[in-house]
Amino acid sequence: MKTLAALLLTAAPLLAQNAVPWEHDLAAAQQRARTEHKVIFVDVWTEWCGWCTRLQKNVFPKPEVQAALAKVVPLSLKTQLKDVSPTDQTAMEKRFNVRGFPALFIVDAEGKVLRSNPGYLEPAELVKFLEGK
Repeated sequence: MKTLAALLLTAAPLLAQNAVPWEHDLAAAQQRARTEHKVIFVDVWTEWCGWCTRLQKNVFPKPEVQAALAKVVPLSLKTQLKDVSPTDQTAMEKRFNVRGFPALFIVDAEGKVLRSNPGYLEPAELVKFLEGK
């Protein structure tokens, strides 16, 4: 039992290292996309959105989704906080013409929207969206 616990403690940092790195700033994501010759996957979400939380906890960590995310530059844009009532759309919500949450986009390195999805996607659906299928 001690051996199993030691193995798990040793493996935990290795598993964390395999997680796809997310950007949190559009300009940084665009620069990375240019450097890596990739498109950008944009997740526009809010703290109060249950479907957004479900996407982050139940979909993004799946191995097949992580593999697909590795082929793009993932960008996470939290635009609203739980305890703050927005009076107007944020700049990023306006920039991407967000009508609901989560809002998912594939954009090129210049920021041009190539495709979009309004709402939650199951893992297989998200992989297809990321791959352009």
